[in-house]
Amino acid sequence: MKELSLHVYDLLENSIAANATLIELTIHESIKDNIYAFTIKDNGKGMSPEFLAKVTDPWTTTRKTRKVGIGLPLIKMNTELCGGGMKIESVLGKGTTLDFWFQHDHIDRPPMGDIAGTIVMLCSQYQNIRFVYKHITDNDEFVFDTEEIKEALDGMPMQDVSIMKYLKEMIEENLKEIGSSQ
Repeated sequence: MKELSLHVYDLLENSIAANATLIELTIHESIKDNIYAFTIKDNGKGMSPEFLAKVTDPWTTTRKTRKVGIGLPLIKMNTELCGGGMKIESVLGKGTTLDFWFQHDHIDRPPMGDIAGTIVMLCSQYQNIRFVYKHITDNDEFVFDTEEIKEALDGMPMQDVSIMKYLKEMIEENLKEIGSSQ
């Protein structure tokens, strides 16, 4: 995948498939510390220790439609090629936490891409899931919480095109304000 936002989309879909009702995405980008780090935490069904031990093998998947799962192996490979790494913790019946990070200034680190569009698309598509997106930079932080957004919308549907456009612009504006390198 050419953009990190596409990796994030794929990995958040894993949390959705695991029946999570709360998905937290934290992105920490620091030029000062030379890190571009991601944490995805969910309260989904989790993984057994046996499955967790082989989850980065492309031939390991829970899908019934095909016999390969390349999301985690691909992000693991990309992080390792860019001076970073990946760590997964999971408890069966409790949820999963995935951490992956890159060297911020690594020449091969993929660009972020459209993270605002990714967040808005998932939030509007899965309104029964609470998404909390936190973005931290050397300057400040921004938090987007669908629970707060739904309260502010007062019953207006998040999948309304004008609402989606507004939310995407709001996220982009806030990321610019905190100095995200996007």
